[in-house]
Amino acid sequence: MSNLNESDIQSFIDAVSSFFFQVTQEKVGIRAAYLVEGGIPATTFDLTSYITLSGAFTGRVYFSAPRVMVAHLLLTMQEPDRGDERLLDAVGEIANTISGNARKHFGETMQISVPVTQATEHDWLNSVVSPRSYVILVKWKQYRASVVVDIQHTD
Repeated sequence: MSNLNESDIQSFIDAVSSFFFQVTQEKVGIRAAYLVEGGIPATTFDLTSYITLSGAFTGRVYFSAPRVMVAHLLLTMQEPDRGDERLLDAVGEIANTISGNARKHFGETMQISVPVTQATEHDWLNSVVSPRSYVILVKWKQYRASVVVDIQHTD
């Protein structure tokens, strides 16, 4: 069972909002942030990256987005390379930035790994996250992405 509180989840919402504003100079829409019990609805996409946490917190933070959204973000950043490898690198950078920004809230006792990135099947996250994870649904332009917070305090 998750033992995160509203302030903890808000730190991830703020981290997502901050990332998108820094990169695009546009506000991102947070469509919902909720505790999922029994499975994640259609919130996963074809590119996913996750950061593994250790120390005072354990688990993973996932960022999952459609390929076309990540390509548009790279275009906005004036990045000429939008090949598969660069798209995966970008998803990893996003997950790393979100986790790093959230670490400011959780403190130095939260250790973060390097990102793991991969092309994913639509329902992949349901097979790897705990049944009581938090999902933050993100909307940027016409695109939708998700951040899944599957962490627990170890105390």
